[in-house]
Amino acid sequence: MKKPIWDQTRPDTLRGVSLTYAVLDEVADIKPEAWEQALPEFSRQYESSEEKMSAKTPAWQRKAGQNPKGGLNAKGRASYNAATGGNLKAPVKSGDNPRRASFLARMGNMPGPEIKDGEPTRLLLSLRAWGASSKADAKAKARAISARNKAKSK
Repeated sequence: MKKPIWDQTRPDTLRGVSLTYAVLDEVADIKPEAWEQALPEFSRQYESSEEKMSAKTPAWQRKAGQNPKGGLNAKGRASYNAATGGNLKAPVKSGDNPRRASFLARMGNMPGPEIKDGEPTRLLLSLRAWGASSKADAKAKARAISARNKAKSK
């Protein structure tokens, strides 16, 4: 199959060209009018494919939805809830909230390291967001919170 080569120095020669893909050389030298006048459809297709590519992954799976200090940020929680029908809420950093005890107990028993390559893992960052300094601390706090909540309910 012969692959045509077009020269952008004369944008009119590109009018009406239907492109599935393009290999561009020396992109910095391409004149803006080549895109705007001769290849508007290709430009629109490219822009829509960029939008589709960025829209495929929910925010909670990307950096945009993750809190750098651990867990998900508000955008990540909203994205997760919309995608799964869940009802994630913000972390409870202190107090005797049963959600906090449950989270600390679950995450305190998670496998995997707390530190990897000298950096805290997402697990440890999440524990810190919920007020625990380590997996052992999370388990101890979960037991203490549960015990206090049981004593209150009697």
